[in-house]
Amino acid sequence: MYDSKGKYKHYLLYLLLPVLVIGVCSPAAEGNVSASAPLQAATSTQKQKKDSAATRSRVAIIIDDLGNGLRGTDEILSLPIKLTVAVMPFLSTTESDARRAHERGYDVLLHLPMEPRQGKPSWLGPGAILADMSDAEVHSRVEAALDNVPFAIGINNHMGSKVTGNERVMRIVLAVCKDRGLFYLDSKTNSRSVVGKIAREMGLPPVENHIFLDDTHSVNHVIKQLRLVGEKAEAQRYCVTIGHVGIQGKKTAAGIRSGIEAMKGQVDFVGISDLVREEWHWSPRPSLTFP
Repeated sequence: MYDSKGKYKHYLLYLLLPVLVIGVCSPAAEGNVSASAPLQAATSTQKQKKDSAATRSRVAIIIDDLGNGLRGTDEILSLPIKLTVAVMPFLSTTESDARRAHERGYDVLLHLPMEPRQGKPSWLGPGAILADMSDAEVHSRVEAALDNVPFAIGINNHMGSKVTGNERVMRIVLAVCKDRGLFYLDSKTNSRSVVGKIAREMGLPPVENHIFLDDTHSVNHVIKQLRLVGEKAEAQRYCVTIGHVGIQGKKTAAGIRSGIEAMKGQVDFVGISDLVREEWHWSPRPSLTFP
């Protein structure tokens, strides 16, 4: 009798076991599903945002002529986007302007004075590269200027319409860039510049300016130029644009501050090193840093 009852009880437990298991496990399973659904949705949203950011066009704004405490320097260095500043060598605020920019996370370029086809030599500033210099003179001047601008990751030209059309001189300048692991940004003050051609031959990224922001000195003009920058960036994935400190510096800064509001969410503002790395797979390294 005992065995029979025992077998009967075990038989009932055997039948009820699946029901008990389902009853115990179902709430946990439902909890897992409901908890994972928001996580999956959040992951999907993050992926969409990441994909959207990856497809946005990029804009690199370069500000020339820092290094001499010119008007607009403070306003430029307080803009809420990533910038690139081009600092002239051997001037009163060369090192401090480069350091301030670097501390804000901006890229720094050596803004190398170069001889123009027209203009006064006094406009160039110290350490200028002239077309009639010997190879050795050009080389030593480029090296000295780079050593004078801390945190420089590349060079662009101050003026220079005559020199950027001179293959001999530009090969020397670009050779220094290549030796130091830097790149050269052609400001395009000369429509017949040979810089891009030589850069390609030497295996350097052919980086160049597309649009000047402040060729007319007004806030509205800068805003209008930024619209053109946005259009060009969308058309070719990126755009490089140049503004200045100096007489027009505060207006340039005000125009950029106003203009970038309308561009938020449409483009990403990047340093020139970001653009060079992504477009040409270049890995610039600082030529000189200070503790």
